[in-house]
Amino acid sequence: MQNLLQYISTRCFVNPELRQRVHHDFEKNEVPAGKILLEYNRVANKLYFVEQGLIHNYYYHDGKEVTSWFYSENQFATAWYSFYTQKSSFEEIRCLEESVLYVISYDKYQKLIADFPSYGNFARLLAEEMLSFLDYFSKSWSFLSAKEKYNLLQEYFPNIEQRVKLGQIASFLGISQETLSRIRSK
Repeated sequence: MQNLLQYISTRCFVNPELRQRVHHDFEKNEVPAGKILLEYNRVANKLYFVEQGLIHNYYYHDGKEVTSWFYSENQFATAWYSFYTQKSSFEEIRCLEESVLYVISYDKYQKLIADFPSYGNFARLLAEEMLSFLDYFSKSWSFLSAKEKYNLLQEYFPNIEQRVKLGQIASFLGISQETLSRIRSK
């Protein structure tokens, strides 16, 4: 809980009342590796803060699993489109490692925003941060070579190769495992 509160406090003032509500509204869940947190075509009504572990978002294209993002310690995660619009998700979320997650429902999240203006500011900053990052990432990603994508992945997730299967990394990069092996050998 301390990491969650620290993350929030870097973006807004956390008074004792807000601290108490965060303690109350975010539930600690210890989740085994392989657990699916969100299934395809369901509404993402939960926001996760990763205290420990690794999760990923993915979808299926032509019958193949395609990783769309990884989330590790001290990051918020959800299926962003589905969470913010409360419409069905086109992706799934799965724990890749045993994880400790702090979870808040969409309704409690909205109630915190309504009850605490400083938390509303935090929520706005989180949304802006995710939107700007994903916008930048998606636009620059299209024009990168496989090697440049791999380097960018390593910059954002320095130890990812020790934590996930190479096939998941290759699917995230949009390349074959063979191409990934060639890039890694250089």
